Amino acid sequence: MDILHEYVKLRSEFGRQCLFSDRHVELLVDIPPNPKLASQFVVKETRDLGVQGCGEMSEHEVNTKRFEYDNQGINHVEGGWPKDINHLEMEQTIRFRKKVEKDEIYMNSVMVLGTVIGQCVGQNNAVDIYQEYFKDEDMLDEVQDAPSVKVANVYRDPHHVKRHVTCLSWQPNGGNHLAAAYCYLQTDKAHLGMSQESYIWDIENPTQPHVTLHSTSQLICLDYNPDNMHSIFSGCVNGQIALWDARNGNSPAARTPLVACHTDPVYKIVWLQSSTGMEAFSASTDGQILWWDARQLSEPTDRLVLDLSRKENLDTALGAISLAYDQSTPDTFLAGTEQGAVVCCNRAGKSASEKIVCTYDGHHGPVYAIQRNPFFSQNFLTVGDWGARIWSQDIKETAVMWTRHQAEYLTDGCWSPVRPSVFFTVKMDGVLDIWDILFKQNDPTLTVKVRDEALCSISVHQGGSRLACGSQEGIATLIEIKSGLCTQQHNEQELLAEMLERETKREKVLRAQRGGDDGADGGESGPKALFLRSEHDFHNVMETEQRRKQWESRQRHYP
Repeated sequence: MDILHEYVKLRSEFGRQCLFSDRHVELLVDIPPNPKLASQFVVKETRDLGVQGCGEMSEHEVNTKRFEYDNQGINHVEGGWPKDINHLEMEQTIRFRKKVEKDEIYMNSVMVLGTVIGQCVGQNNAVDIYQEYFKDEDMLDEVQDAPSVKVANVYRDPHHVKRHVTCLSWQPNGGNHLAAAYCYLQTDKAHLGMSQESYIWDIENPTQPHVTLHSTSQLICLDYNPDNMHSIFSGCVNGQIALWDARNGNSPAARTPLVACHTDPVYKIVWLQSSTGMEAFSASTDGQILWWDARQLSEPTDRLVLDLSRKENLDTALGAISLAYDQSTPDTFLAGTEQGAVVCCNRAGKSASEKIVCTYDGHHGPVYAIQRNPFFSQNFLTVGDWGARIWSQDIKETAVMWTRHQAEYLTDGCWSPVRPSVFFTVKMDGVLDIWDILFKQNDPTLTVKVRDEALCSISVHQGGSRLACGSQEGIATLIEIKSGLCTQQHNEQELLAEMLERETKREKVLRAQRGGDDGADGGESGPKALFLRSEHDFHNVMETEQRRKQWESRQRHYP
């Protein structure tokens, strides 16, 4: 066991002072380029990043019209009758009404007031007088509570050498078990006697694991079968895929052979929707996506190489570290790569060119998490480098919404299963951010300091009221979410649909404008032609103005 000490001091309290001076340029090393190494590099597309050195400020003024109000009381009694008419006598009132109705002034007054009354009637017809404004009053009062969370339990790695909690998976159908994969990712400080075990926790018992998963290699990822509460697929550091049955002991029920699995660590595995309910696919940094049948793990049933040149070359393939799959489109999936690109793939394609549909390139570093919105499958969330982005499947050049750059690196994220506008992210400083994009987009709705060390993984229970965060020191923290963040608000789904549609249209308009600016210089509508036309019009206006002034000058001298 290595004992590491860290001493924190001010720079002025230790070491020799750094004295800087000006001097001429000195060539220390000159390494000429090697053309043979060029084929081993993967070309990355150029990305533009705007940097703002100061805080964002805006100024807005509104002048409204001021009205002065005056309250007066009115005593409503029977009135408006002449003194000689007794309003209690029906015969006198009827006789007086007939006399007034025959008067010509009365007829003109009725004609003038008819248009005013018609306008008032029209306004009344435009308003639903039977609308129930407060029918959802109970739900609104509940949602208006301040968003908050509470730490319910803490589950610690029983092994003395603490490892990272790299993946978390909840038991389906509302189960109370939480599966956690433990792996020490810092290979330069790996220990020979490190434990290879991962655990399944009962959330009511944080003292000891419910089931211990013994493996020959550390688990990086795992996933519960949505159709079976006891079946788990996992991916190992050595590239193997293992199938577990929590009811039948601590050893895997089946395991892939080393010659037929990934050659790099398996970072993500996802169950597929199938007639048997026993199929899954995995992603690894070796550049391959492999499909598996749990009934026969001797070899993969299908294979896809993430080579953007469509040549199926593993040397230039992108390493996949995250996957997104939606049951509504069983043949289409998204793969997040360590190069920052998101690859959209179609398993039903017959050739390599048909299987890789397109790419979404917007992150500067690895895409650690990718997930489709549970309510709008055409929009998906990606988490990487210093921010989270929301994409539309129709726009490949840029995201439709994104968070501002955070001070710390983001490591994982996911959508809320019950609220379409809420998603969660975790960061290297141990902070959990909860975002509600209907409430505000630039800053999180709630920020919680969960641990002092970095958070590596996050998973939300299908009920939406609980989530688990895994840390770098092998601690899984169970957090309870208050009702304001796990209860869908009134018209929330419709409002988010309008927002996403509006942002998608805006990006399409901007893309069309950028495409027009980048077009050819020739033609009547090209940028060069428009510039020349504007310059020509300017000179014509100047010449006309000069001739007019010269004519006026002659008129003054020679009247």
